[in-house]
Amino acid sequence: MKEELSKVYDHHAIEKELYDWWEKEGYFRPEKAKELGLINPDEPSYCITLPLPNVTGQLHLGHAITISLEDLMTRFNRMCYKETLFIPGTDHAGIATQNVVERELLKQGIKRKDLGREKFIEKVWEWKDQYHARITKQSKSLGISSDWSREHFTLDEDLSRAVREAFYRLYQKGLIYRGEYMVNWCPGRCESAISDLETEAVDEHGHLWYIKYPIQTDKWNGPTDKWGSGNWAKGAEQFIMVATSRPETLLGDSAIATHSKHPEYGTLIGKHAILPAVGRKVAIITDEHVDPEFGTGAVKITPSHDPNDFEVGQRHSLEFITVMDHKSRMLPNFCELYTGMDRYECREAIVADLEKEGLLVKVEPHVHAVGHCSRCHTTIEPRVSIQWFVKTKTLAEAAIEKVKAKETIIMPEREEHRFYHWMGNIRDWCISRQLWWGHQIPVWYCKDCGEKICPEPHINEVTECPKCKSHTIERDPDVLDTWFSSGLWPFSTLGWPNTESPDFKRFYPTTTRETGYDILFFWVAREMMMGIELTGKSPYKYVYLHGLIRDEKGKKISKSMEDVDKYDPLLIIDKQGADSLRYVLISNSVPGMDTNLDPRNLDAAHRFCNKIWQASRYVLSNIHEEDTIPLLADIKYDQLQFSDKWILSRLNNLIGDISRYMEEFDFLRASRELKSFFWSEFCDWYIELSKIHLYDEQNTNTGIQKSVLLHVLNTVYRLMHPIMPYLTEKLWQALPDQYHKVPTIMYAKWPEVENQYIKEDIEQSFTVISEFIREIRRVKHDFGVSLGMQVPLQIELGETPDVFALGRREFVEMAKIDPAQLLIAKKIDAPKQSAKIVLHNIAGYIPLAGMIDLEKEKERVTKQLEKIEKFIQKINKKLNSDFAKRAPKELIDKENEKLEEYKHKKAEMEEQLAIFQ
Repeated sequence: MKEELSKVYDHHAIEKELYDWWEKEGYFRPEKAKELGLINPDEPSYCITLPLPNVTGQLHLGHAITISLEDLMTRFNRMCYKETLFIPGTDHAGIATQNVVERELLKQGIKRKDLGREKFIEKVWEWKDQYHARITKQSKSLGISSDWSREHFTLDEDLSRAVREAFYRLYQKGLIYRGEYMVNWCPGRCESAISDLETEAVDEHGHLWYIKYPIQTDKWNGPTDKWGSGNWAKGAEQFIMVATSRPETLLGDSAIATHSKHPEYGTLIGKHAILPAVGRKVAIITDEHVDPEFGTGAVKITPSHDPNDFEVGQRHSLEFITVMDHKSRMLPNFCELYTGMDRYECREAIVADLEKEGLLVKVEPHVHAVGHCSRCHTTIEPRVSIQWFVKTKTLAEAAIEKVKAKETIIMPEREEHRFYHWMGNIRDWCISRQLWWGHQIPVWYCKDCGEKICPEPHINEVTECPKCKSHTIERDPDVLDTWFSSGLWPFSTLGWPNTESPDFKRFYPTTTRETGYDILFFWVAREMMMGIELTGKSPYKYVYLHGLIRDEKGKKISKSMEDVDKYDPLLIIDKQGADSLRYVLISNSVPGMDTNLDPRNLDAAHRFCNKIWQASRYVLSNIHEEDTIPLLADIKYDQLQFSDKWILSRLNNLIGDISRYMEEFDFLRASRELKSFFWSEFCDWYIELSKIHLYDEQNTNTGIQKSVLLHVLNTVYRLMHPIMPYLTEKLWQALPDQYHKVPTIMYAKWPEVENQYIKEDIEQSFTVISEFIREIRRVKHDFGVSLGMQVPLQIELGETPDVFALGRREFVEMAKIDPAQLLIAKKIDAPKQSAKIVLHNIAGYIPLAGMIDLEKEKERVTKQLEKIEKFIQKINKKLNSDFAKRAPKELIDKENEKLEEYKHKKAEMEEQLAIFQ
């Protein structure tokens, strides 16, 4: 026999020990299963790559649900004897990690630029090593069964080579180019271009400033006095008015646009306005961009500082004028009064001067969405800048086609429509970042002839210009957007660009991408575009998108919450165990829907773990060394009792349901139905029913019930293993040796339905019997009869077949019926003063005379009824008073709920009184 299970379920005593054993034995590696001859060659391989967490800090609950779901998928497919690979790894997270390290250094009074690039990168590597270790510990605590021998980091040498190869191929094909374009610029700590997806739109209460621009005419050709004198617009007779939320950018205006049908300004098209503060002439043009209903019907056009104006500028070949530097300070040579000012300082000053010059007409409050950097939360400054871009139109079209052809299936389906919309309106992808941490762009510039040099991927350094042979060569200082390297993740981790790599040949395309719906465009879209372009295949068959984790009230969990510690995965695991956390996350997960994590559910999950432990301990305590317990396959069906046949029928129906749910990604139903079966059917019913035969001194073959008990446990452990790996491994190991054909439960074969055990008539009979047992117990409780007391029972079947015949003994024992006073017939004369039960068109009567003092019971019930009627009157009076007009809806609803409860109780009391008549 195996080591006896402890009296108390203690996750601390089993989780780390088991994980260390799994890892030491190499059970997570696909090669191990092959060595043991467990791979079914007819099954396709299964591969999933972990959505690489950033090395910016420790994991949170979003990572916990990711790992829980992906490990569930991995363990399920491994148990189906597919060659299964789960690849772990981490992301260097360029802008995010650099940001965090810079912030930490600033606390010590150290600035990044004072350190220099080389020393700063050393500091970042130190940070990476520290938090990578933390992330690995957290992942292992959650029970992740990934192959750590294949772990990757996006700055590893082999992945860096893949990045070089991808850049080279795209560049040579003309899909990567360098050009001047409007980008989202973070002037804060990042000092870098960032993508649309890395900006957060925040509604801000700002203003609209209505400003007059004087028109150049025959009588007024421009200002003669200085700006700020109060006389700058002296002599101007005609004006065009614009409304703007960013008056500081007017220094870079190169046109004013209006509508040709504007009643006042339409006649000004073709003329010129004079730019306040600067004195520059700007053309008045017409463009489709102008909304005649907004503001004044005329808008200032600043092509270098607004994405819409950028497009207008391109359409009309306007001048692109940049008026701010990389820190959003005003540049010289426009208006010296504002040179060097911060953009908001300039705004205040220029508004004051506009008012002084009589050009500020009015100011209105204005709420609008303002982009902020998702990393350092600085307000984004749209800026024309020379950057590197990927042409995305053809790449996006190819990805759309793969999804439409169902080569890749996105779940839930609504996210597929969102995918089409975003990909159909995609802009070119800015891939350069003005950072030091990351993959430096593999392009060199010749200072003498201006040649751009992108060498073949195996060349790490360029020292000579291939065009003019100059040695004055300089490498591009920028690094690639983090998503460029993580976009290669499904295939770079498998050995690409070496397409002869065994892992690439066996596991690519991978099977599933599981991640949060919030990074469908950050990552999934880029993986698909890059994968299809560079390998010719979509990188995975399925995309499963889970929702965000929120607290029990639906609030997004964040570091600023006062009680955030109770949502720390490691603290939860320490308190309630990894299996409890995994069960709660999985049993509440619906694709694309956010999950509210109520700590009470964690307590309930821990109780469920304890229930499994205690039920297993009870069963195993009944197994003795001298017992001869056959395997279920060796027991003839006719030897089984009614209760054995029922639980085996339910078990095999469960196997079919859970297998289908797993294949359909319906993990919520799988986990909940497993719990319902184990707790309600196996523990509450079958274990109790089995005792009738186990403890029957006349039963000479208790091995049958023990075999059934062990078979159910063995099966349920395997069905539960993907969800709760630690508990199921520990309990499975405690089963008798005959159930161990493999060394670990993760290699135990996924249960298959045995149709010969599925018996609908048995299940239907049990449904009726169990419901009658519950009702008989209720009647006993209601009338103060001891549950252990045997009572008489008369059952009238009517036209219904005798469903009690199959399980008569179990029915009598569990309901505590006096077998000598049990009458079951098609028609009976209902005995007087009997409690009546009607279920499934079958009537049952429990004669109460002689068991209870009817008069005393009648008096007790009458008093209860009087109290209930008083409560009903009181609530009705309240609901018909001014209370119903003044009270909040939730309070009124609460009173109505109480009223319904009392009415229901009253009906029960009246029914009881009728019995006593």
